[in-house]
Amino acid sequence: MKETILIVEDEKDIVKMLGYNLEKEGFKTLSVYEGEDALDTAVSKHPDLIILDLMLPGMDGLEVCKTLKADSKTSSIPIIMLTAKSQDSDKIVGLELGADDYMTKPFSPRELIARIKAVLRRVKEKDKLPEVLKIGELMIDFSKIAVAVKDKPVELTSKEFELLKTLVKVKGRVLSRDYLLDNIWGFDNAMEIRTRTVDVHIRTLRKKLKSESKRILTVKNYGYRFNYED
Repeated sequence: MKETILIVEDEKDIVKMLGYNLEKEGFKTLSVYEGEDALDTAVSKHPDLIILDLMLPGMDGLEVCKTLKADSKTSSIPIIMLTAKSQDSDKIVGLELGADDYMTKPFSPRELIARIKAVLRRVKEKDKLPEVLKIGELMIDFSKIAVAVKDKPVELTSKEFELLKTLVKVKGRVLSRDYLLDNIWGFDNAMEIRTRTVDVHIRTLRKKLKSESKRILTVKNYGYRFNYED
């Protein structure tokens, strides 16, 4: 599955250059030019990483970073800041707010891509799931693609298993229907009929999980999350 990078930058030439180089490396890209749009896109699309320019019209990059890191829906998305300033103060503030790395303009696209890959590797290692996960009476064996409740096997379709795995691996974060459609079914711009696809699969998944169905929670008007608590 391709990782998605959200580019938040008001200079269109830089957006175009970054998009070209990232897509050449196999990433998917999304682009916005203002801070407020970055917040909306981060929540709805949940990218794997955000490249965030600090000098933006309206809400600046530091405020965007602070808001993203304060929201449980987006707090775990890694951020690499771009700044035209050479002062250390902006970099320090950005890192204190939770940014993972920074680059000073002008920068080498190759170096930025190397840093993106390094940050994504760190995130994957930190979020790595065990081969077999046991939560309450639910057992998920990711290597064997097997699920059991109260030691009884549960037969899931490939999409149902991917749906369960996707919800589990984000460790309690809320995922939108659009995000689930894009990442499991490959629909980028989900229409209403397609969003029902997620709801139908969730309903079937809950039915199959029986007593452990309570772990898949609906977040009204947004999507779903997996509950680790008993």
